[in-house]
Amino acid sequence: MGVADAESAALRGVAPQWDAIWGRVRSSMIGNAVKFIDRFGMRGRPGILARALVLAVIMPGVPAAVAQQDDMLLEGDLLSGETPAADDGGLLDGDLLSGPEPSMESAPASRDAMTEAETEAMAVDAAPDSVSAHQALFLDDRFPSAAACKTCHERQYRQWSVSQHAYAQFSPVFMAMQRFSNQRMSGTVGDFCIRCHTPVGMTIGESPNMNNYDRHPRSLEGITCVTCHRVSAAYGKVSARISVDEGSLFDDVLGPEGDKELERVLRNRDVYRVVTEPGESGRPIHRGVERFFPLVEPGFCGSCHDVTMPNGFRLEEAFSSFKASPAALERDDAGNGATCQDCHMGVVQGLKAGYDFGPAAMVGGVETEPRRLTNHYFAGPDFSIVHPGIFPHNVDAKRMATMREWVQFDYDAGWGTDAFENDLPEDATFPERWRSIDDRYAAREILDEQQKLLDWAREQRLEVLRNGYKLGDVTLVRADRDGIDFNVEVRNGTTGHNVPTGFIAERLVFLRVTVLDSDGLPVFLSGDLDANGDVRDSHSLSVLSRDVPVDTQLFNLQSHFMTLNNRGGEREQLLPTPYSVDVLPFVRPSTRSAILIGQPSTTRIQRKSIEPLGSKTANYHVDGDALIVYGDYTIEVELVVGMIPNNLINTIQDVGFDFDMSPRQVGDALVAGHETLWKKTIAFEIE
Repeated sequence: MGVADAESAALRGVAPQWDAIWGRVRSSMIGNAVKFIDRFGMRGRPGILARALVLAVIMPGVPAAVAQQDDMLLEGDLLSGETPAADDGGLLDGDLLSGPEPSMESAPASRDAMTEAETEAMAVDAAPDSVSAHQALFLDDRFPSAAACKTCHERQYRQWSVSQHAYAQFSPVFMAMQRFSNQRMSGTVGDFCIRCHTPVGMTIGESPNMNNYDRHPRSLEGITCVTCHRVSAAYGKVSARISVDEGSLFDDVLGPEGDKELERVLRNRDVYRVVTEPGESGRPIHRGVERFFPLVEPGFCGSCHDVTMPNGFRLEEAFSSFKASPAALERDDAGNGATCQDCHMGVVQGLKAGYDFGPAAMVGGVETEPRRLTNHYFAGPDFSIVHPGIFPHNVDAKRMATMREWVQFDYDAGWGTDAFENDLPEDATFPERWRSIDDRYAAREILDEQQKLLDWAREQRLEVLRNGYKLGDVTLVRADRDGIDFNVEVRNGTTGHNVPTGFIAERLVFLRVTVLDSDGLPVFLSGDLDANGDVRDSHSLSVLSRDVPVDTQLFNLQSHFMTLNNRGGEREQLLPTPYSVDVLPFVRPSTRSAILIGQPSTTRIQRKSIEPLGSKTANYHVDGDALIVYGDYTIEVELVVGMIPNNLINTIQDVGFDFDMSPRQVGDALVAGHETLWKKTIAFEIE
């Protein structure tokens, strides 16, 4: 059982391999804990209470072997920084997360004492196997969990929990690419990629290549709260080589507006019941908020969203693209230009349309003063392909089962629904964790809430993509018995950067074009998928095996890596990792200057993106021999966006995928996530 799984098992109060141990020591452990708490007067002090429980487990009277097992058990979320998901207060009704927090006419009874959820949020997480349970107790003193922030910042947490930032380390495709690159380069890639996906994980010394089942819960939070709000320097374009300031929840955080509102809250401690020192009774809160203006500037995003490899290869250029865009250069009447945050944290994803307004925090049910609110979802083209029991981040899900147990829950088959359970054969079998029908129903309730959040995320993703990509006119140039010629325009609808942007070598954006004759039969296809879910380009396995012809008229905005062959010439590659022509390939700094050409001499990207407000035109021709009948014809055009191409999965599959996913499962999930952004149809007649 991995670290993160042990955390989930402990949350339930049961770890499968330790059931017998729990039965023997339960009474002794609880009795010792109560005596310890009463003796030292620690009731109502959650941080000390958590430590008391651990000490109770290993106090004299419990056998040493049992105590050692309990140390392992308590690495889990019995004492974690996760908060159980409480009633959302209608947050998931309608527009799930875009509005301000619901107002409350009067403070609830929980104002005078911390709620159970708040108490658990203040506790600590599990730690890697190489760190003792006692050391793990103090991890919160280094990196507070997102769930600890959730206690007061529920709205921001919910948005983040389903975001690409929160998914950064969960992605099975990313982790396979990380391992594949290190495998191909004899480990010399190191943490270059993963340090952006889990800054905390790399800081606490995790292996870049370890399985996500075994990672620390903090590591699995990916780009979490402290990744931005505990960075106190403007690093610039450093390819994510940044330092996250360490400190407990009580230590200062950084924000865009300073601590004026925090000072007001601290002056009204009788209302908010907050404390700023460990061991005091009340709700822990930051001692201060330092105004860090770079947090609202594009350059802060550029620390991660411009990636230059050690050999000088420019892998991602989202921030550089923005810097040269009309959005960055133009000024409004107040003299302000647009920022990344204006378009990606505002009320409309992908457009500068203002921000929400409301309380930034709810402290014990009491709202703070209204202010500008930002959307912490950061919509983009990526989406989750893992089991909904493990993502989005959800403490109830962790409390219910471990990650290994969740992936055994067949939600597609309908487990936990009346339709499935009422027709269940008597001899039906289930994994041990899901043998109880009550557990299956309880799991289904959690998954239904998870799906609501995922549906909201899809709406946000479609909004930003539809604002970024526009389908222009479909122009018929010629239509007669000798053939059909027509053009399709695709435009960049934004002023902020190229589209696609970021990891452009893996962004699939293509036109699916179908020409139908008067009988409704297709006489021309482009942009259709092969048996593996790929477009029919030169990287399609079906094309390479000659099962299907290459799509010579394919319009696809996916860029490609171009690498120099050993004896001259270039070739397209799905990943720019070298083929081994010697015993040990390494990533080495170039021996030749890259200053004059601005890139390494052996690798480049053949960019196909569209510049801000620019356009590209796809030209199509249907030969007259394909026109079997004459009469009415129809051209259907769809603009389709995918996360990554399936042929990449074939390339990296040798290193395996996390969460026990097979290459076929990954590929099917990627194709299921293809989105048709726009569709146009024109009709004409051939006499």
